[in-house]
Amino acid sequence: MNSDEGNNSQQMQIDIPADVAQGVYSNLAVVSHSTADFVVDFIRMLPGMPKPQLKSRIILAPEHAKRLMLALADNVRKYESTFGEIALHDAPAQQGVAPFPLPKGKA
Repeated sequence: MNSDEGNNSQQMQIDIPADVAQGVYSNLAVVSHSTADFVVDFIRMLPGMPKPQLKSRIILAPEHAKRLMLALADNVRKYESTFGEIALHDAPAQQGVAPFPLPKGKA
């Protein structure tokens, strides 16, 4: 038992493999859902790339998706209180869209 045992805070030790610790760059997230799950696809798209690449897919239960949303909102507030407002340049009407124009799809 550790020294934190007496208080109400819980600490978790997480094993992070080296390849995961490096992270994966993503500049687009696509969120979809069903009655049972939320799916967040993290995509990397760069100018000159023939098509965007899916880099990671995270599947969450609805309760966990809401907890993630609240945690992100809290962290954005903390970030902005320290470093200033995060500007959304040319913010599109719909959130979660690409940071630069996508080529038009053809049917």
